[in-house]
Amino acid sequence: MFPKHHDRDRPGDHKGAPGTGRAALVLTLVLAAVGAAGCAGTASPTTAKPPKTHTEAQLSALHRRPPVTRLLFTPDAESAEAQRKSAIDCMARSGYHYAPATVEKSSDDADQLPQTFGLESAPPRHATAPATPPVSEAPPKKGSPESTAAYAKALFGDESKRVTAKGVRMRVSRPGNGCLADAEKRLLGDGRMRWLQVRIMLFEAQDQSRRDVEKDTAFRVATRRWRQCMKQTGFTAEDPVRLLGSLRTEQARLASPAVPADLRCKAETGYLTTAYTRLAAVQQRWLDKHPDVARDFTSLLARQQKAAREVLGKGSADTVRR
Repeated sequence: MFPKHHDRDRPGDHKGAPGTGRAALVLTLVLAAVGAAGCAGTASPTTAKPPKTHTEAQLSALHRRPPVTRLLFTPDAESAEAQRKSAIDCMARSGYHYAPATVEKSSDDADQLPQTFGLESAPPRHATAPATPPVSEAPPKKGSPESTAAYAKALFGDESKRVTAKGVRMRVSRPGNGCLADAEKRLLGDGRMRWLQVRIMLFEAQDQSRRDVEKDTAFRVATRRWRQCMKQTGFTAEDPVRLLGSLRTEQARLASPAVPADLRCKAETGYLTTAYTRLAAVQQRWLDKHPDVARDFTSLLARQQKAAREVLGKGSADTVRR
């Protein structure tokens, strides 16, 4: 896990083929056996009862089923904070003040997991306070030490020494030297590039598994049951994702009678349970074919967590060999 520094905005850091990118990281798949029956009755959209929906606990459990997604979204704020601290200390030794935003630990890990089967709960009916935007680093003031080429070199290293990890469809570039690179090496040692590579592979596997689950027989049956249920309640929709895509704004989702019908049909047909269970099966097959990925991810995660505890003064004095 790498904290968010200015380096994230440098050209060439994240490159991928068309159709990949950050949006792909928003893919999660979890599926369990197809539910028993379709929607009961033929209620009019305007007189539909409040939808039967999944509880937050049930949804959280579903989100954690796909094993690739679970690995990719393993929370590790402690390692990110340790890396941030290491970079600050490194810059201070070079005579520079570096103050990246602190790493905030999420209070609900489940909220960080992607949900790619359409709506899972009703949008709030009442106005809520806007979410606090992520804290970003302010650009350096003109003429300040932070705006100089020497400062950039100390932090980002030499442009000619950047290193790149590659997957099948994308690649990630990182500093090869400088304080950001040193901070990453402090936690991962000589496993730094392998860590980058396995994360790319997991990212691509998550993306591909979401597409592959569309071919799964049980998932296709669940989608047909959902579609028939929607038809019985007066709505025509191909699948939940396309339905959500047709409701582009929060206002549209609040106003549409299709939303409660969608949620009810998902609950009554067991759609989400099947979807996440089958996605989990697809992802597990990928992991079975690539056993080294989960093995190396787990080993390197433990390695950087041990180093992070040392950096933060919470662990032993053992050091990670660079």
